[in-house]
Amino acid sequence: MEDSNPFNYPTPPFDTPHQEPPGQSGRMNPQPDYGVKSYKGARRLEGKKTLITGADSGIGRAVALAFAREGADVAFAYLSEDEDAAETERLIKDAGRQALKVRTDVSKPENCRKLIEQVAGAFGGIDVLVNNAAHQMSFPSIEDISDEEWELTFATNISSMFYLTKAALKHMKPGGSIINTASVNADSPSPQLLAYATTKGAIQNFTGGLAQILAERGIRANAVAPGPVWTPLIPSTMPEEAVKNFGKQVPMGRPAQPAELAPVYVMLASDEASYVSGATVAVTGGKPFI
Repeated sequence: MEDSNPFNYPTPPFDTPHQEPPGQSGRMNPQPDYGVKSYKGARRLEGKKTLITGADSGIGRAVALAFAREGADVAFAYLSEDEDAAETERLIKDAGRQALKVRTDVSKPENCRKLIEQVAGAFGGIDVLVNNAAHQMSFPSIEDISDEEWELTFATNISSMFYLTKAALKHMKPGGSIINTASVNADSPSPQLLAYATTKGAIQNFTGGLAQILAERGIRANAVAPGPVWTPLIPSTMPEEAVKNFGKQVPMGRPAQPAELAPVYVMLASDEASYVSGATVAVTGGKPFI
């Protein structure tokens, strides 16, 4: 029988401590793989000015590392995880690129606008915007979801994309790229993640419409739809049993590591994807995205 895990990535069951949201990368067991030892850049994003939200850890950190090693300057926003953010900043600088970290809450419209102006002012423009920040919590029933929780999930996950994109456009030139992080939950919603899954469906729809609006400006918009990914969001927002068996349900039998998502974002950010817009790229470990 062929080896179903040729890269020897961790497989469940996992034994990692529960954390308070949004979680810290350093407390996870096993540690997420961000591509520090494996990602080799090829100057595919040389000179591009990029902004990534939610890049202190998880998918965002892996994307920030990959962008920097591909020759991009990287600004990134994070909520409150100062220690993780400092590590992301170090990785960008170690790649020889300009780094700008901004501690902010993108659930607030005014913060989104300030973030864009700060990045555009520091970099002289924005070539690539990655809307990746997300909030999720698990609830067994709809009655357990408070009004405040519902509003926070929408404000963080989808409304921020509207405000950030709207503010960024005046700083983007033809050839620019907007990449939104959706989820397999957009088409196959988990009932325990009702609020989160609903926003991910909205993100996919937002991206498809946005791509059509922006085509005449020469700016592309696409979405990435991850399946299970081993990030701090998991042990800080999901029940213990779900964390223990996280990723077991997909054909590959394990969650993705953040490093396995980063190349898709690089492709969509690069000029090589000049005719790719309005697409949702699924990274789901063999589970059909339908």
